[in-house]
Amino acid sequence: MKILKILLCFIILSIVSLKPANAANDISIDKNNGIYHIVLKGEKIKKKIKFVAAEDLITNREAHVKGKATLTVNAGFFDPKNGKTISYVVTDRMTSADPMFNPALLANPFFRRNMNKILNRSEFRVMQCDNNKYEYSIVPHKAEIPFACNVITSAQGGPLILPELRLEEEGFIVKNKEGEVVRESAMVLHKTPRTIIGLKGTDECHILIITDENPMDLYEVQKLCNDLKLDRAMAFDGGASTSLNYKNKLEVVSTEDETSGRMLKSFMLVY
Repeated sequence: MKILKILLCFIILSIVSLKPANAANDISIDKNNGIYHIVLKGEKIKKKIKFVAAEDLITNREAHVKGKATLTVNAGFFDPKNGKTISYVVTDRMTSADPMFNPALLANPFFRRNMNKILNRSEFRVMQCDNNKYEYSIVPHKAEIPFACNVITSAQGGPLILPELRLEEEGFIVKNKEGEVVRESAMVLHKTPRTIIGLKGTDECHILIITDENPMDLYEVQKLCNDLKLDRAMAFDGGASTSLNYKNKLEVVSTEDETSGRMLKSFMLVY
């Protein structure tokens, strides 16, 4: 009987030891060569993403603390002079930031001529579809929502990086008849810090915080995204807006303002 009890205990211990000690972390962060590479992995994390727009401009740190988030990064474009958005944001199924209510955007002759391009810039969506399944997508703002799906939260930025750069199509550069660039927005052709979001497969969301240590133009960013084997990728606002807060352990802001970071309009919160 004693031998039988010992054998039974051994079997139970063997079974228990086969179970993983800890489930895989939904959020992983690595830093290499001045670039923070964040991976949001799995189905559960999709329900824990929320894009928000602040009524008044606030720092990424303030949004992180106010939202009680685990991870916060900067999102869409805005006008720092009037604090109005240049990018659409959807929060909890409702539009929370609409560039059509930005008077400066409508008053600018260039923006008026290119309004269709600007309003249709790329956006990152989290959608709820059949059987309560959540899905990511990176599409133009005016792209149709798939049947039986609803956009839960989204933020527009641009330009699209993968599968192809859409600099002219989204109004980030303008060329003359000779093919020379005569206008550039968001320093897309110059080296600067960047906030990039991309997708690999259906369950991995990748965020790249490219810091002042290794600033990149968007052609270099495209190469990096290809090296990481991302399927789709797009940019959020960058330069001085590039910001990251993770728990109470990590904060990244541009060296243009090393205290608390630039005042911003919209944010991606992950819980």
